[in-house]
Amino acid sequence: MTLEDFQKDITGGIPAELPAPREYDSSVNHAPRRKDILSPEQKRLAIKNALRYFEPRHHAELAKEFADELHRYGRIYMYRFRPAYEMKARPIDHYPAKSRKAAAIMMMIQNNLDPAVAQHPHELITYGGNGAVFQNWAQYRLAMQYLSQMTDEQTLVMYSGHPLGLFPSHKNAPRVVVTNGMVIPNYSKADDWERMNALGVSQYGQMTAGSYMYIGPQGIVHGTTITVLNAARKRLTAERPDIAGMLFVTAGLGGMSGAQPKAGNIAGVVSITAEINPKAVEKRKAQGWVDEVYLSLDELIPRARRAMGNKETVSLAYQGNVVDLWERLAAEEIPVDLGSDQTSLHNPWAGGYYPAGLSYEESQRMMADEPDEFRKRVQESLRRQVAAINKLTANGMYFFDYGNAFLLEASRAGADVTLPDGRFRYPSYVQDIMGPLFFDYGFGPFRWVCSSGDPNDLAVTDRLAAEVLEDMLKEAPADIKGQLEDNLHWIRKAEENRLVVGSQARILYADSEGRIRIAKAFNDAIARGEISAPVVLGRDHHDVSGTDSPYRETSNIYDGSNFTADMAVHNVIGDSFRGATWVSIHNGGGVGWGEVINGGFGMVIDGSAEADRAIGEMLLWDVNNGIARRSWARNQGAVDAIRREMQRTPLLKVTLPNFADEDVITSALSDN
Repeated sequence: MTLEDFQKDITGGIPAELPAPREYDSSVNHAPRRKDILSPEQKRLAIKNALRYFEPRHHAELAKEFADELHRYGRIYMYRFRPAYEMKARPIDHYPAKSRKAAAIMMMIQNNLDPAVAQHPHELITYGGNGAVFQNWAQYRLAMQYLSQMTDEQTLVMYSGHPLGLFPSHKNAPRVVVTNGMVIPNYSKADDWERMNALGVSQYGQMTAGSYMYIGPQGIVHGTTITVLNAARKRLTAERPDIAGMLFVTAGLGGMSGAQPKAGNIAGVVSITAEINPKAVEKRKAQGWVDEVYLSLDELIPRARRAMGNKETVSLAYQGNVVDLWERLAAEEIPVDLGSDQTSLHNPWAGGYYPAGLSYEESQRMMADEPDEFRKRVQESLRRQVAAINKLTANGMYFFDYGNAFLLEASRAGADVTLPDGRFRYPSYVQDIMGPLFFDYGFGPFRWVCSSGDPNDLAVTDRLAAEVLEDMLKEAPADIKGQLEDNLHWIRKAEENRLVVGSQARILYADSEGRIRIAKAFNDAIARGEISAPVVLGRDHHDVSGTDSPYRETSNIYDGSNFTADMAVHNVIGDSFRGATWVSIHNGGGVGWGEVINGGFGMVIDGSAEADRAIGEMLLWDVNNGIARRSWARNQGAVDAIRREMQRTPLLKVTLPNFADEDVITSALSDN
């Protein structure tokens, strides 16, 4: 397809004449069939809802087709309307647009749906089994058409994948406002999502999927690397001063979890990652993110022993069920150092977790045809998995919940994961590592994308970011020096580690000062022509301010506010009037629908003075909103960090907490 044809297809939106039906491509990783949850009347409504996008003259043909999709897959994806052009991020100038910012958003959307990036690209799902960019292909086509027509005085409003339309606005307003799954709180149970998604009225945007800011597994590699690295440091002793040879065992090679073996290699450990989906294993092996693949535990276990003994840095994948792996490790008393799990347990009944004793294909059939029996099998497997993990932790393994709702779902299954006082037996990685070391100080997953698509531009950004960190290290206080050193090492090795999948993007954990200084350095480089095109700034929602999630991002908030969501809502509102190009707020994320509220942004910088102003105002708020909340929760690191920021920023005045003496409280309560 020529560039002209591609642009014509984009601007054409939903075709006036029906395109030929598309063949179901079995070479692509597809979403599992969803369970039959709609009543007969609701099925009528789902088809009626889908037909809203099309002229009545096509309804007779499309109604039958959509009814068939609903029956076969449990959803209406409108496969017929999937574009014929290659789905990938293109240079910004290739997009037909009146607004450069709109063109950048189009680039980001296509990157989220790139088959090299997306988990189920034909179902418009980027990662996590259900993290969707859109609900169907008509929504994609209409959104891209609107973006091609948009001026810098309009805003596109997105309702859970549905483009509501372009509304008059002004140049300093967000170009796109995105919501996903924002339902009435009492309707946030798993089946509520299944029902509303099948009806075509709501979707699960995960975190960066439905907000157009996913950059492939690199987006989680950095966070996973520093998590594994700091977890391994907890195992160091005078007798064992070296990380080399430590064994890290986990599960999942999907859109997000696929980062784990690469992170293990960068951290310098031996890793074993279990994955039951052959296509996911093949994808990570082909991308060079997994070194060796084993189908047999009889071959894998001796290989792992040799790697540990030789202190190798190597990533091993087990194509099989994770429960079988854990039970074998426990039976042979393998000295596992670090353990975790990153299966999609926020979505346990629809493809996020595959129980032991069933093949991959049988599980997919059972979850749709026998959902109650499948649920029993999943919960039985979780109990078995936890029993094996408990044996290994009794022998010294450090196990942590990786924010995927593993402990939550295991507890609901009756597994032995709780202490007598009701707390979980194992910590969230945020509680032990990310919260106190990173989030409390404002360090989080800052990311950027070079809209030119030119690797040379990415190399320039890497160099500039490293220069900023080097300069910051000269006067860094002791409590953040280690983080700066680890992040400087990361960015220096980024190109060497071949992290790019899809767009020319990078991630770097940085604090407020670092993000602002790095972004301003990029903006200056664009202005002088050293970077050839605008840069898109963003972050994962898994950050200091963007997400209220009591079992993950805010699990180290201990003042009782960990179940409130004011911070995430404030974050998005504040970003929207301080210079964000687009903002998003979602119900659901890595821990599940109804368990988290998270917000994100994207910002296009173009070398202008206006972009420079927005960088300073918006990034300052985007980070320090969360530090202020963590400070008020009496997290000492956050108190120290916000004090430093108030010294740097005279207009910032934050309410600081007073600390009560425990003896005073004990005495007061003893009198009553």
